[in-house]
Amino acid sequence: MKENKYDDPVFFEKYAAMSRSRLGLDGAGEWETLSRLLPDLRGKRVLDLGCGYGWHCRYAAEAGAREVVGVDISRKMLEEAEKRTRSRRVRYLLLPMEDVNFPTRRFDLVLSSLAFHYIEGYEELIRKIFTMLRPRGFLVFSVEHPVFTAAGHQDWHYDGQGKILHFPVDNYFKEGERSALFLGERVVKYHRTLTSWLGVLTSIGFRLDQVVEPKPPESMLDQPGMKDELRRPQMLIVSAKKPGRER
Repeated sequence: MKENKYDDPVFFEKYAAMSRSRLGLDGAGEWETLSRLLPDLRGKRVLDLGCGYGWHCRYAAEAGAREVVGVDISRKMLEEAEKRTRSRRVRYLLLPMEDVNFPTRRFDLVLSSLAFHYIEGYEELIRKIFTMLRPRGFLVFSVEHPVFTAAGHQDWHYDGQGKILHFPVDNYFKEGERSALFLGERVVKYHRTLTSWLGVLTSIGFRLDQVVEPKPPESMLDQPGMKDELRRPQMLIVSAKKPGRER
């Protein structure tokens, strides 16, 4: 299933109003952590899967990447990305990330932000990425944490007065499709255990570099609801490296 909720006008308008949509990387609580996991981008070729507005693509170009390709299934997302991008080293492709088909050993870095949990065929995609990466190239991605996706509805449990009691974790080992409420709309996501997220990588040949459960930075804790994000992990960030020698 290749869901494209973002071209729905109502959903896209709600997404555009989010702080991370308006502020870009400055509005993404996990960026401080994710950015530290990225390799030196000078002279490198970068592929961003599920690039959205193109924030990471532009960052890569500004950091010295020689070529940046952003891929997204949403036309509306890419229209915004094109408006905001000035660098000729960045280009965008309207395409489901599962359908990417680049030459072997093309990229030095494949990056993806909060997109892989929308993909049913995770293992197949990782195999493609492994092939497209050059030896010693990196895959760096963020996804929703398995604790966050397990129960499916992705909301807290509240008491009778509306106070948060706890976050539910249920059906953790039952992997597969979940129906979640995001911005008031139903979206399909795919739950995987931590073992599956990481095990697929190592079984295909990647070496795990770093695995991080990011917390909101101190500078964002005064924002509404942000302190509650310290009560359970919402995201998982993984850096993995393809072994081998350059030729």
